[in-house]
Amino acid sequence: MKRIYSEPNPIFIHQIKDLLEEKGIASIIKNEHLSGGVGELPPTEVWPEIWVVNNQDKDPAKRVVETFLQSIKANPEDWKCPGCGEEIEGQFNICWSCGQESTSN
Repeated sequence: MKRIYSEPNPIFIHQIKDLLEEKGIASIIKNEHLSGGVGELPPTEVWPEIWVVNNQDKDPAKRVVETFLQSIKANPEDWKCPGCGEEIEGQFNICWSCGQESTSN
């Protein structure tokens, strides 16, 4: 197993895991419930981490992460879902309510 990404926002970690699964890349999340250790441990040591199960998936998985990170930087403004009308924060490209993708992609 290889660690490919760590980030304080567990929502991003789960989005990345979902993207990896769509590509057929097996992964696990570690440290998901360690936030209570902040203060006793350095903050970055308790951030959730995503690990690929198969070492050969490391490079393709890192490309998935990079694409995801670029997409959230490229769409910083909030948007209204065309499917259900929900207001969505700009860092998200998919509506949390109905699953519709942003039309600005």
